[in-house]
Amino acid sequence: MTIRIRLPGGTLKIKKKDELRRREQKRQVPVWRVGDYFIVWWPSSMSDRPSGRPPK
Repeated sequence: MTIRIRLPGGTLKIKKKDELRRREQKRQVPVWRVGDYFIVWWPSSMSDRPSGRPPK
């Protein structure tokens, strides 16, 4: 279960380890571990969706 808190500068998410996306696992966005949970910050300037097809 992911908890999302929308804030003026982006979205704060609280997740379990098995819910982390690839970019969160690779620490391409700020991630902090607190016990069994991960706190993830997705700034508004960075989309949390994949950027489509990779360039050829």
